[in-house]
Amino acid sequence: MVSKNQLKLIKNLHQKKYRNQYQLFFVEGIKTVNELLKSDFEVDGLYVVGDSAAQFSSLATTIISEKDLKKISALRSPSGVLGVFKMPKPKKVLAQDWIVALDEVRDPGNLGTVIRLCDWFGIEHLICSKGTVDCYNPKVLQATMGSIARVNIVYEDLGTLIEGTELPVFGAFMDGANVHHEKLPEAGILLMGNEANGISDAVAQNIQKKIGIPQFGDPSAESLNIATATAILLNEIRKG
Repeated sequence: MVSKNQLKLIKNLHQKKYRNQYQLFFVEGIKTVNELLKSDFEVDGLYVVGDSAAQFSSLATTIISEKDLKKISALRSPSGVLGVFKMPKPKKVLAQDWIVALDEVRDPGNLGTVIRLCDWFGIEHLICSKGTVDCYNPKVLQATMGSIARVNIVYEDLGTLIEGTELPVFGAFMDGANVHHEKLPEAGILLMGNEANGISDAVAQNIQKKIGIPQFGDPSAESLNIATATAILLNEIRKG
């Protein structure tokens, strides 16, 4: 059965400082846990309510009551399975394909969805500014639906990155050139900005090309959600 120390550890992992201290994070749900178990992520502990134990019979698990799981879960309705995993070391970013970069994206749901989009569109590397929300935030992980297992996420200073890269950098702007009319290269960096303020001036000054998504009909919407905009732009990129 689960111990008090184990419960305390998982409760602490809700906070970024403890995730960084222990180099651990947790995910919930059978699908997401299974996705990470099939990946290169190293499992630290698997906590299972009795009814779900049979699905993980080949692994070492710790039985947890529904009451205890609810105390440590990030979900309103815990799914019966919680896995604690070790943070992987980021891989070297290879400039051979398109890369997505995020400038100060703060909403966990947005980051999680962008990670899932990178997985869908075959984007191996996602570079985040240091002010972007932590990718191991429980809400981010829930939104990725396991895609975090297949996307290499690196936190770097974007200004330094853009100054040093040989790849063309395309920034998403409301007044950018119509992406549907652009001839996009086989490799580049797609830079997406903060939900409220867009791409910061310090980063924007080194962007080679500003692109945007045209609006049709009565211009009533102020802007697109960052995840929605990323999906449209990645679709254009992959159309070749």
